[in-house]
Amino acid sequence: MEGKIQENKSIKKKKNKFHLSESKTGYLMIAPAIIIIMMIAFYPVIKSFWYSMFDLRLNNPTRNSTFLNYKFDMERYFSNYDLAKAALTNASKDAKGEDKGKLTQALTELTDLNIKILAQNAISSKEQQVRKYTNSFQAIPDERLKYIVIDKTVAVTTHNKFISLRKEFIAITADTAIKADVNKASGLIEELRDSFITPNFVGLSNYLYYLNPSNDRFWGGLSYTFIFTVISVLVELVLGIFCALIISRSFRGIGVVRASILVPWAIPTVVSAVMWKFLYDGQNGFIAHLFAQLHLIKNAGILLTTHNGATFAAIFTDVWKTTPYMALLLLAGLQNIDSSLYEAANVDGAGKIYRFFKITLPLLKPTILVALLFRTLDAFRVFDLIYVLTGGANSTETLSTLAYKTMFAQMEFGKGSTLSVIAFLCVAIISMAYIKILGADVLSGKE
Repeated sequence: MEGKIQENKSIKKKKNKFHLSESKTGYLMIAPAIIIIMMIAFYPVIKSFWYSMFDLRLNNPTRNSTFLNYKFDMERYFSNYDLAKAALTNASKDAKGEDKGKLTQALTELTDLNIKILAQNAISSKEQQVRKYTNSFQAIPDERLKYIVIDKTVAVTTHNKFISLRKEFIAITADTAIKADVNKASGLIEELRDSFITPNFVGLSNYLYYLNPSNDRFWGGLSYTFIFTVISVLVELVLGIFCALIISRSFRGIGVVRASILVPWAIPTVVSAVMWKFLYDGQNGFIAHLFAQLHLIKNAGILLTTHNGATFAAIFTDVWKTTPYMALLLLAGLQNIDSSLYEAANVDGAGKIYRFFKITLPLLKPTILVALLFRTLDAFRVFDLIYVLTGGANSTETLSTLAYKTMFAQMEFGKGSTLSVIAFLCVAIISMAYIKILGADVLSGKE
């Protein structure tokens, strides 16, 4: 009998080894969806990180793509060489005296350089194909034909020779008759110089550039972003709980109250920012003059023209706009609290304050976590409100507006991508900090 019991126990243990718990089975079933979501979510971040490791500038032809090797721009070179040679030939024919000798020497050097360049098999073998496009003023559709990988020594040497050749034109005191041709040749020589592309891989240099303590613009934008986020989210949380407690009650006209509270959130951020910008105007703004009359500000003109005034204006507008969203999320949490808990507390003689801190707030903790996560991440990424309201002036530049200006105004995509990755890391740290500090399990709703 005991032998059979031991045998049954061993069989059960073997079964348990291959038996997964319900939670593990659930995670296993949704694993493919999680993997797909993670791939979609992290692909832009990975791509941005890749771009951040290059000196990528769209306004610079030699930096408008990622180059890991020394390359030769066939299209740029053959589009400009014949024109540069013709300009030098015309200038040398019309020049006189010392200038004629310098231009003739420059023409000889240019011809010799072209011979050395065409001595490279990778270049000479594709010259005729490239010239079919350049002679008909067509762009080369194949990147492999346009850019040729060349030896570093050849690229650096030839590049430097074009630099010294261009310097010779500066020393020429050309008269009026040849000045136009000399200037044209000088510009074309510069194009030939830029045909030799150096690698623009810089590694982590862009990150070191921004994390340098002397970079006041970055650290100022980052600190302002944190200040804006902390103040606005805390005020919205307090007001959101207060509004949620009001609209969770049943009384006459509750539908109108709920609809009225949600109106600011329904207005697009750009529209509300433009509206408040007019209201903050120092000359005709109603809110600006109202605050001045209430002695909240010294005068009506400081709201958008000073750092403190612009900061107050931005936070006030954001609180007005997104407090209803916070209230809506907290209202959903309040409605999930069992009303019998409040009835039992009433029987025990507990007051409203006691019920709030001992029942409402603890049970609302998972909902507060979700609301804080959503609002903190949204506030940290604020762009449209600041961009429309202040444009980043008066030290109100956030990390997002700085990234936008760097990437699209200055066309420095490498540094702009660096700021995007830094913003992502900040958001990730904030998310993990919330979950760690509040200690709530979002998925299960347990503390």
